[in-house]
Amino acid sequence: MRLLLTNDDGIHSEGIKVLADFLSVLGEVWVVAPDRERNAVSHALTLHRPLRLTKLSDYSYAVNGTPSDCINIGINFLLPARPDLIVSGINKGGNLGNDINYSGTVAGAVEGALMGVPSFSISLSADRDFKFKPAAQFAVRLARSIAENGLPGQTVLNVNVPDTGGKEINRYTITTQGTATHTNTIEEKTDPRGFTYYWIGRKHDNREESNRADTSDLKAVREKSISITPLHLDRTHHASFEALTRLTL
Repeated sequence: MRLLLTNDDGIHSEGIKVLADFLSVLGEVWVVAPDRERNAVSHALTLHRPLRLTKLSDYSYAVNGTPSDCINIGINFLLPARPDLIVSGINKGGNLGNDINYSGTVAGAVEGALMGVPSFSISLSADRDFKFKPAAQFAVRLARSIAENGLPGQTVLNVNVPDTGGKEINRYTITTQGTATHTNTIEEKTDPRGFTYYWIGRKHDNREESNRADTSDLKAVREKSISITPLHLDRTHHASFEALTRLTL
């Protein structure tokens, strides 16, 4: 079995090192990841500047680009053949609710699925003192299951593991994507040269729509269950077709 790993915390992050170590029991593990933190870059591709590779070992490469860049370079250039599975993570912090739209970790897995490779992202929903072992243990179990059973077409899995203080966790829930977890704030400041600059900040906002709250990824993680959210590559909202036909344009 050949696996391709990426993340958005950078190739030197402990999360991807632990993940690669645990997944090595399944076969050949390649790591192609950004050379630095690329949090919240979503599904960006680098098209207007050259990309550079740094070989760290025979199966490990750093890229001065995004997670989506890494998957493209890994599949189309570095690997001797297409991988059997792509895993993106282990992310430092959860990728829950609306944060999925910003996540480079999730985007790395989505890029793999767009290229026809079974893929999942995995994140540790903790704020500090990250203990990645339980998430890595679950990643091995999930990878084995996907190898045996496959995934539904056009589907990528977004996995979030609650903070267990390092204890193994087996409980999981199939979930829906929750709603807002943060609200953006804008801070206006002045730099030492007297020029104004702006900084996007975030504050927690745990509101959820009532019709989705019972099945949400946020609820599962709060209740100390691993959340597995199937995401579909077709973003068409089919339920809107009828309403849109009534528009007068």
